[in-house]
Amino acid sequence: MCGIVGYTGRAQAAPILLYGLERLEYRGYDSAGITVNSGTLQTVKASGRLANLAALTNNGADLHGNCGIGHTRWATHGEPTDNNAHPHVASSGQISIVHNGIIENYRKLKDWLLARGVAFQSETDTEVVSQLIDYYYEGDLLAAVRKAIYKLEGSYALGIVAADAPDTIIAVRKDSPLIAAVTDGEAFIASDVTAIIKYCREVIYLDDNTIAVITPGNITCYNKYGKVQDLTPVTIDWDIEAAQKGGYAHFMLKEINEQPKVLRDTLAGRIVADAAGARVDLSDAGLTPEVLQAVRKVHIVGCGSAYHAGVVAKYQLEGFARIPCEVTLASEFRYSSPVVLPGTLCVVISQSGETSDSIAALREAKALGVSTLAVVNVRGSTIAREADYILYTNAGPEIAVATSKAYSAQVAAMTLLAVALAEFNSGAKRENLQAVLNDLIKLPDLEEQILSDISLVQLAASRYFNHSSVFFIGRGLDYAAALEASLKLKEISYIHSEAYAGGELKHGTISLIEPGTLVIAVAACTKLAEKIESNIKEVKTRGAEVLTITTSSLSKNFTDCGDILIEIPDTHELLTPLLTALPLQLFAYYTALNNGCDIDKPRNLAKSVTVE
Repeated sequence: MCGIVGYTGRAQAAPILLYGLERLEYRGYDSAGITVNSGTLQTVKASGRLANLAALTNNGADLHGNCGIGHTRWATHGEPTDNNAHPHVASSGQISIVHNGIIENYRKLKDWLLARGVAFQSETDTEVVSQLIDYYYEGDLLAAVRKAIYKLEGSYALGIVAADAPDTIIAVRKDSPLIAAVTDGEAFIASDVTAIIKYCREVIYLDDNTIAVITPGNITCYNKYGKVQDLTPVTIDWDIEAAQKGGYAHFMLKEINEQPKVLRDTLAGRIVADAAGARVDLSDAGLTPEVLQAVRKVHIVGCGSAYHAGVVAKYQLEGFARIPCEVTLASEFRYSSPVVLPGTLCVVISQSGETSDSIAALREAKALGVSTLAVVNVRGSTIAREADYILYTNAGPEIAVATSKAYSAQVAAMTLLAVALAEFNSGAKRENLQAVLNDLIKLPDLEEQILSDISLVQLAASRYFNHSSVFFIGRGLDYAAALEASLKLKEISYIHSEAYAGGELKHGTISLIEPGTLVIAVAACTKLAEKIESNIKEVKTRGAEVLTITTSSLSKNFTDCGDILIEIPDTHELLTPLLTALPLQLFAYYTALNNGCDIDKPRNLAKSVTVE
């Protein structure tokens, strides 16, 4: 959460900082600010959206200087006010910092500084860091930063400038993402590559406990012992256009429509054909036949939509590959005393690869001695670097806070894993392998078919957007799909929604059904069609309005027991969550649109959750 950008070089810094913050606003948009260093620190901050800051600075033109730092905030400590906005300038006016993360011992440090006469202006944990660096500062910024961070507990990515070092930025990274890049006579820092891809294609992902000294055209990195590090740059292989709307009204709508391409990119090179037929090849992830043959159990961890992708995978791994699977919320994993047995593969799913709880879960799994697989989108991210194996989803940049294409790419990647494991498990339904792979190859075309006519989804959203509470039901893989659909609706439309396994309705939840209640039934599972049909009739009898998502071949089962019926093309049952996701995401989108919500930047949320 929160976005950081920094620049030092030949150009006027402020416009570059504002441009970077605009690209990072999805990481937090409660307030924003910049400091430009021209021998004196010029700091401007504003609560609310970035446009307020741009207006105060004449789009940066009013702040002169070639070095600076900027920040867009997702509030943790202190309300989103001008005072609490970053950057935070120390009382002396000599030190300014931006910060992403949480300083867990800030109260103790604040009391220590207050006892020494330091006056504070904000409610934040971040100001403690600026005041602490200032307390130690005696003309050597690097030395002061080293002394200060020695006292910090928690997670932090820091960008730091000092008035008497007008071309220097110091960057520090611990458990919170931060990258750096250098070009001819210029250098940058950022919390995400989208902020700087316009200027450079090679970036350095700072390791944990790294301190980087950034000057025009140069970056020197030190580890926690003060030894110079040689970090290898990573080349970014997507264009700036990929992080722009491309004519769509919202990033989310663009990203929903990108799913056929993303699915092709996720599958590319991973389904190969030989004399025996098609098979899955995950050697690019390091998952060789020897590695796969050793897997006896899979333990999946993730947060939010990544967790829901893991729930889909559990049904696939157990029902198809016949591999025991457990799915745990990453925020609960390390606190639940997990039992992992020999032969366990711990799979950590994360779009950004920087999710704090998921990083902690990965490290716990490694400490327990099991193999780890990262299913991530961002190359060079912390989870990607620390896992034993890496399965990249290849979804490209996702800007909307509510995930769509990244979730689908995660499901596709986990489907490949399930099929790959089935190939080496004698208990798997091997006769279905070719059928699954044949249908998986066709899936992008079926997604394009769904996206070519969304009129029924738009009709449903126009009819039901004013409901205050919605229930999703499904069974088996459809229940897993319903979990994600419910989250998507609530996070962008602010409508209360819950997902239930259809069989659980009668165990209490059906008491909430009254005339006019909207129930969305996901019904793409053939062997459970009659069961979910009964559930639909149960709620319909009690006055519910029912929107049903089903397959073409099953639609005849539901024509007389609901209100609106949306069909998806037939495919192998294992793959249906990748198709049902599209109308469900679009329903959430158009419902939010009809309610006038800020779809790409829903309230209280940020894209990358880098705090616990």
